[in-house]
Parts: sequence; structure tokens; C-alpha cells
Amino acid sequence: MEKQALLQEFHERFGRREAEARVFFTPGRVNLIGEYTDFNGGHVFPASLSVGTWAVARPRKDGIYHFQSTNFELAVQTEAASIVYKKEDDWANYPKGVLWELLKLAGDEAARYTGADIMFHGNIPNGAGLSSSASIEVLTGMALSELAGCPLDKIELAKLSQRAENKFVGVNCGIMDQFAVAMGKANHAIMLKCDTLEYQYVPVELEGYTIVITNTNKRRGLADSKYNERRSECETGLAILQQSMPDIETLGDVSYEDWQKYKDTIKDEVVQKRVNHVISENTRVLKATEALQNNDVALFGDLMKQSHESLRDLFEVTGTELDVLFEAASKVEGCAGTRMTGAGFGGCNVSVVKNKAVALFQEEVAKHYEARTGLVPEFYLCDIGDGAKEI
Repeated sequence: MEKQALLQEFHERFGRREAEARVFFTPGRVNLIGEYTDFNGGHVFPASLSVGTWAVARPRKDGIYHFQSTNFELAVQTEAASIVYKKEDDWANYPKGVLWELLKLAGDEAARYTGADIMFHGNIPNGAGLSSSASIEVLTGMALSELAGCPLDKIELAKLSQRAENKFVGVNCGIMDQFAVAMGKANHAIMLKCDTLEYQYVPVELEGYTIVITNTNKRRGLADSKYNERRSECETGLAILQQSMPDIETLGDVSYEDWQKYKDTIKDEVVQKRVNHVISENTRVLKATEALQNNDVALFGDLMKQSHESLRDLFEVTGTELDVLFEAASKVEGCAGTRMTGAGFGGCNVSVVKNKAVALFQEEVAKHYEARTGLVPEFYLCDIGDGAKEI
């Protein structure tokens, strides 16, 4: 939706007033490789997308915040002085949580948050695993802090948004999604070490290839998934390894060689499998980054496939739909690499496909997937776009 169309929709909903409405944008993200390494202090390799979420926002003076969306019928309002999580507020709990964190951070300047009308519009498929929640969190933080005259730098926005999801919404996510949404750069992925937030931009120059995202159209709710269970299993494994390696602070600190040396200290087979995935996946991210820097698309694609197999067999977060997509995509000539992306249990698959094979890829994958699952997939040919910004 163009800026003028967004402003027109906003004025139809909220009326016109003297205060000027401003328009902000944050993208969705796709993680090219590095799944479930983020909260384990490891490396990830996400890229921000050209699809995303827009917000039209205008200040009020009565301390009330109105949240509306073109994507959902539910409209919610809250007073700055009484923000509480309510299950019935559904999607609006994300912006409410960000406002809650903004007010805590503002401290003595909290009085500058005087209320706002804010309308969201997104073209990220809801529940697909492309970080619509992180997009709306970072967007809310940027819009409301700018309206209050208390702008935050993008890394602080990402950290605040993560806190809102952890503490207000109750999903114990890592920093990757919010960081990628805030800090994205067109035509680049971000190689990020999640515990230190050390990062570098890596050009994504897939000459002759297209990034194809395939939506299973099986919606998954992250808060209701086994995400927190997997996190607990990883923490258990880390505590055991620290008995042999007291200097490590996260699983991301464990080299693959040290893992081979000490893995048998973890007697629980399930916990060992979870840790095995995290450490091997972290190694794959480093290799994949190097492969892209060397323009080795074939190696990058092989590492993507290994990632999916590890998520399926060791971390057990894929599920039937994602596995069927992986199987179908892997068989198409011209598909260099393919894997689930996001938290799993539904959501999306990301593939690197030769330009001339994209049409065949869509046809073959759709036919195989629908025959096996009864669901119709959706395909998105995505560009890598910029991170959070005012329009």
C-alpha cells in the first residue's frame, strides 16, 4: 500500500487533526541458515525482506493508545498507566508490550508518552514464520519513541522489542528476529553472534539464482509451540557441558571438536540430540557465510539441506508439512538448497533456485505438497530489503 493510501485509510479511521501523522516501515525477515542457535549464543544468518509492516502514527494528549490494523478486525485501546497482558487482545499484545518497555526505559521522561493513534498494515503472511511479530514490535518501538521525542538507536530498539516478547507476551525468544528487522540492509544478510551482538553485513550475490519462500499454509503459534521446551533442553545440556568446560557461557562457545570430546557426558539421549543440533548448526553458519563470500552457491545449498535434516532429526521441530516441502524441493533440478526457516511446526521453507527453474520449482513442489497434505502452498519471490525506517 502506498504512503498516501495508508494516510487516507488512517484518516478515515481516526479523523483529521492538527497533529501530523507519520509513516514508518519495518520488514519481515528470513533466516537463510542458523536455526535455534540464537538463544544459545551462537551465530545466525538472517536477511530482511522487502515485505513487511507499515504503521501510521499520530500523537494524542490524553494518555490513551489506540491500536488498529488493516489485517485484523480487533481494535484495542489502553491507557499508558494501566498496560496489562490480555489474551483476548491477541495481536495487540505485541505493541502493548513494547509500549510497556518504552515507558520503563523512559523513566523520568515517561511523561513525554502522551498517547497515540496507530494503524498497522502488513503484507507478511501471518503465522508463516517470517517474523511478523518482531516486525510489529520494532515498528511500534520506532513509531512511539519518535512521536514522544525519545528516539532510540536500532540496536536498542531490537533489544527492547525482544524484552517485550520475553517478559510481556511470554515467548522466550532470542534476539535474531528483532535484530534482523531493525538492522537489515538491502542485498545483504547479517552474520550475527547473538550473545555479543557482534555482526557483519555479507553481500548476498546469488548470480542466476532466486530466493523462493514457500508457505506451508499451516499456521503455527510460536507461544503455543514447543519453543520454550527446546530452550529448556538446551539449558540442561549447557549446564552439563559446563562441568567439563567451565569457561563456556553458551552452547555457541563450544567448538565442534570439543563437542565430539565431551558429548557423551550428556547421558539423556534427547538432550544430547538437541545440543548436537545447536553446535553443528553453528558450525554450518560459519561455513555458509564463507561459501557466500566465495560465491560457492553449491556449498551454501548443501549446508542449507544439512540444516533442515538436523532440525528434523535432532531438534525435531519440522513436522510433516515442512518435511514434505523439503522432500519435494530437494528433487527439483535447479534447486541448490532448501530448508525450513523460523521456529518450525509449520510456517515456511526457504530455497535457492536457479532463475530458469523457478516456474518448474513452483509447479512441482505445489503438486507434490498438495497431493501429500491436502494443503495449497504459496510462493514468494523475495528481495532482500532494508531494515526499520521512516517513510
